[in-house]
Amino acid sequence: MPDIQLGVHTLRSHGTKVARFHMHDWIILILLAIIDGCLNLIEPYHRFVGKDMMTDLRYPLKSNTVPFWAVPLIAILLPFAIIIGIYFKRRNVYDLHNAILGLLFSVLITGVITDAIKDAVGRPRPDFFWRCFPDGNDIYNNVTTEVICHGEKGVIKEGHKSFPSGHSSWSFAGLGFLAWYLAGKIQAFDRRGHVAKLCIVFLPLLCASLVAISRVDDYWHHWQDVFAGGFLGLVVSSFCYLQFFPPPYHLDGWLPHASLHTMADTRNEVQLQSTTNSLQSRPSVIDTVYVASEGQNGIHMRDTSAIMDSMEAGWRH
Repeated sequence: MPDIQLGVHTLRSHGTKVARFHMHDWIILILLAIIDGCLNLIEPYHRFVGKDMMTDLRYPLKSNTVPFWAVPLIAILLPFAIIIGIYFKRRNVYDLHNAILGLLFSVLITGVITDAIKDAVGRPRPDFFWRCFPDGNDIYNNVTTEVICHGEKGVIKEGHKSFPSGHSSWSFAGLGFLAWYLAGKIQAFDRRGHVAKLCIVFLPLLCASLVAISRVDDYWHHWQDVFAGGFLGLVVSSFCYLQFFPPPYHLDGWLPHASLHTMADTRNEVQLQSTTNSLQSRPSVIDTVYVASEGQNGIHMRDTSAIMDSMEAGWRH
């Protein structure tokens, strides 16, 4: 791309300026993290679970193939490490800051929406029977046939958080953002037919899909939970990416909006300064013109500077 200079906006030279400009965004991120934490403390809605429903909720209670602590590593730290690596190569603090900001917004907005829906819906997990009756002795209300659980309170609480899948939504929020980011950086849609670039873009999505599938294999979620969570994370990540970066198929899709605006402002300032210096360096020449009028001779003074010449030309037309 012509007229683009890389390496002039580093973390040391512009980092503080960029962080101050987005101070309100960082405050909102902190608020989102607090809200998400509160949503995890709230008791979810306990949807009616009757005796006849237990047929579909008797899957075995298994451990997680992908532990809870591994999800932030996959959805946040992995993309973060790749973003840092690209910064050290291109030295663009606008790209670094906006990418990290977009990634965190993608994950936290997805987390808040996911946990809010979980608490509101209260759908039982496929292994709810063993959460409710860990000893296998099922007890029901004689009138309503509703379950009367005698398991651990925390385990039962977690059993009412099936829809949507948090593992799926977080994975697609973080890795979906990474897929967008890589597509822009390697210019995957440059119309040159390099399918290998698409393989790089699809790799994060494949990892997110495997995390989502593991939730069904572990009987922690129904397939609808996983599908909804993945769709939610992918949609939020798309909005968050496009908030900070042009679409990957754009000519300048490998740079954030902030870099493009900064370079445009710098280019305009340079052009304005160049024009000003050019006008100041050109002397204004005054020609003495003798004009013969109808009854007398007159002397008129005409400024032949560039500005006046252009004005006269405009008047003639």
